[in-house]
Amino acid sequence: MNVTVFMATSLDGFIADENGGVDWLKDLPISEDDTEDYGFATLMQSVDRLVMGRKTFDQVLQFGSWPYGDTPVTVLTHQPPPRLLPEGSKVFFAEGSPEALVQQLASEGVAHIYLDGGDIVQQFLAAGFLDEIILTQVPVLLGQGISLFKEELSTDIWLVERVTNYPNGFVQTHLIKKGAR
Repeated sequence: MNVTVFMATSLDGFIADENGGVDWLKDLPISEDDTEDYGFATLMQSVDRLVMGRKTFDQVLQFGSWPYGDTPVTVLTHQPPPRLLPEGSKVFFAEGSPEALVQQLASEGVAHIYLDGGDIVQQFLAAGFLDEIILTQVPVLLGQGISLFKEELSTDIWLVERVTNYPNGFVQTHLIKKGAR
């Protein structure tokens, strides 16, 4: 099973402002190519399941439209599901550890997971389940906020597979955990 993180960070390493908001992403320089999605569509075509935490799920619900199409989404949470889910979405709620979820998803034939949300990334990273990190650094300083890497982590070696510079100042680094492939 391959587990991938695909996230944007500020220049100073934050994935959200101090209140967990991502409105700062709306004010960034846009690409001259209005079809540019920084590899998101390609990623979504390759994943079997998206796994996120409840805070991220609640954030996505505020976007207005469901951005994940018919890709199944598992929300790892101890909270009950909301009464209404986005129309056309395939959302499942689960409790437990990353180990238990990976085991369950593997038994269902899931081969590629996309992780979204800082807390979930931390949990999967601590459990040793991350294989690939795609970080898009955007040209903004937040000064403070929520860091993607905030807990003490094991020492792992990550290999840079490629770096892509975009005309609007975005820099995307694609990293693979040494020994993952």
